[in-house]
Amino acid sequence: MSWTLPNILTFLRVMCIPLLVGAFYLAGPFTGLTCAAIFILAAVTDWLDGWLARILDQESDFGAFLDPVADKLIVATALVLLVDHYDSLWITLGAIVIIGREILISALREWMARRGDSQSVAVTVIAKFKTTLQMVAIILLLWRVDEGFGDPWLLLGLVSLGIAVVLTLWSMWHYLEVMLKTPVENSPSAD
Repeated sequence: MSWTLPNILTFLRVMCIPLLVGAFYLAGPFTGLTCAAIFILAAVTDWLDGWLARILDQESDFGAFLDPVADKLIVATALVLLVDHYDSLWITLGAIVIIGREILISALREWMARRGDSQSVAVTVIAKFKTTLQMVAIILLLWRVDEGFGDPWLLLGLVSLGIAVVLTLWSMWHYLEVMLKTPVENSPSAD
């Protein structure tokens, strides 16, 4: 592994996970704001590491591996914290759909890459919009963690999460559809 600036930023995103968990459970008057700020930092590093890797010509196999892992870990961690805190069926179902989709699509990408067809599961515009809405929802739900369900920002977070879940299912269906249309004979090995 080379310690390029993009890889350092990706690693920093992974290090935000224990900070987020610690801030969440060390409840205080600024818990929501602190957690939202940590998640925003992680989201910014997600955008920044990819951008820097491209403009500095520092794209690497390690970065290509670690970046999506870091993304999924921080999102899954935040969703688990929110499920624990809010005790809401809708947040729980949303978290299950989002985390389940991430696991399924990661496995699908790995399987397709082993078949020599990684381009079929390239990121779509729908998936990028889904990710943006997930980030907005998580930031709002973390920020307003101490408010009741009548809080307008919390409601906006819930609506954003709901739309993100719909887009999550839509993008998952798209990826599965691509996989089902890809001929099996491209496979280098019979699995």
